[in-house]
Amino acid sequence: MSEPTGAARRRGPFKVGDQVQLTDPKGRHYTFTLEAGKNFHTHKGSFPHDELIGAPEGTVVRTTGNVAYLALRPLLPDYVLSMPRGAAVVYPKDAGQILAFADIFPGARVVEAGVGSGSLSSFLLRAIGDQGMLHSYERRADFAEIAQANVERYFGGPHPAWQLTVGDLQDNLSDTDVDRVILDMLAPWECLEAVSKALVPGGILCCYVATTTQLARTVESIREIGCFNEPTAWETMIRNWHIEGLAVRPDHRMIGHTGFLLTARRLADGVEPPMRRRRPAKGAYGEDYEGPNADGGAGR
Repeated sequence: MSEPTGAARRRGPFKVGDQVQLTDPKGRHYTFTLEAGKNFHTHKGSFPHDELIGAPEGTVVRTTGNVAYLALRPLLPDYVLSMPRGAAVVYPKDAGQILAFADIFPGARVVEAGVGSGSLSSFLLRAIGDQGMLHSYERRADFAEIAQANVERYFGGPHPAWQLTVGDLQDNLSDTDVDRVILDMLAPWECLEAVSKALVPGGILCCYVATTTQLARTVESIREIGCFNEPTAWETMIRNWHIEGLAVRPDHRMIGHTGFLLTARRLADGVEPPMRRRRPAKGAYGEDYEGPNADGGAGR
């Protein structure tokens, strides 16, 4: 039985073509690709790539300046933060939340809109495996080109489960019986009609937006279209901790707001979502609002 795509690049001794992440004594990272006969140069000296080729992960190399560097293969979260960018990447903290709360499983059929630099595509492809299907849509050809190069560099070549289309999702979506849809774009509400037709009953829609105005409009549009359950929205923040002897404290810097996530599940055809019982705050909707809460939530 053949190994899953990219698995051979994640184990064993270092080989020519592998990505290597060096960590210096101050914790700074440097990523490069191993090439026979080449040298890695820093302001602290250099060392030959050949010194790492055939060596196990976790090897320590020393430069001509006698500075020690720890050599490991970069993890996917490391890789996506260091790869070339066309658009901003989906941070690992958000990608992890998407994989968990959009319930991305091996063999899943997934549609993604807004490829950017290929960060989320890489996470999704590794989760669905070779037997799944990821169809990614990107409206900008230059972003699609960068994303394709980044994904193929990580997996060591084209991934058999990936299809990349340049164009708007709402104009080009032809997929059916889709398990999950991930929208990372400025106006996800424009795609709701198209994706609602593609999703299977029980399928999950996950949207990633940057601002509260985008979040509010997306949630209200999901409620108005009437074929999803009540959406759930949240954000996550990460704060690392400094631990040095008795000095145990939170770091002064943290990864704060990057974006909002929301999920909703597709209902069966012809089923209306149950009425919301939560009464909105007075003034939450303007006088000209004509959506599902236009009556001020009376009776809900």
